Amino acid sequence: MLKSITQTGLRFLWISMIVLILDQWTKITVIDSMNLYQSIQVLPFFNFTYVHNYGAAFSFLGDAGGWQRWFFTGIALAVSIAILWWLKQSPKQQRLLPIAFALILGGALGNVYDRLAYGYVVDFLDFYVGQWHWPAFNIADSAIFIGAALLIIDMIINKDEHDNKTSKAATNGVKHD
Repeated sequence: MLKSITQTGLRFLWISMIVLILDQWTKITVIDSMNLYQSIQVLPFFNFTYVHNYGAAFSFLGDAGGWQRWFFTGIALAVSIAILWWLKQSPKQQRLLPIAFALILGGALGNVYDRLAYGYVVDFLDFYVGQWHWPAFNIADSAIFIGAALLIIDMIINKDEHDNKTSKAATNGVKHD
C-alpha cells in the first residue's frame, strides 16, 4: 500500500491536509475572536470581515431555504472521491496535476466540514476597491482557486502530452489499412 501511495499522486495528500488544517485553524480563530459581520481593516484594500455563506461561490443560492447545504455538500464529496481516484491514477512523474488536485481536495473538504458542522461556510477575507467589495472568501476557497489555476497551467504546459493521450485513446483498437 505504501509503495502504491509513493508511486502515484496520492503522495501529495499532505498538501490537502495542510490546506484543511490551515483553513480550519483560521476559521476557528475568526469565530473565536470576531463577532458576525465585524470588520477589521488590515490594509487600505483588505479587511478581515466575518460572514456566513449559506450558498456556494459568491453566495450563489445562499437564500434558497436550506436544501443547498446538502446539495453543495454532496457535490463536494463526489468531487473529492473523484479527485482521490485521479490522484491514485496519476503516475509518479506527474507533479503539477496532482498538486493542483491536492489543493482542490483540501479546500473542498475544508468547506464541507463547515457545512456539516455549522450549516454554512465561514468566510472572512474581504478585498475591495473604494466601495466595491469582492465577495468574502476563505483559505479553502483560495486553495480551490489556486488548484484550478494550476490545472489550467498544466493543460497549457502539457498540451501536447494530453493531445497524444487523447489521440492514442481514440485510435486504440481501430485498425488502419
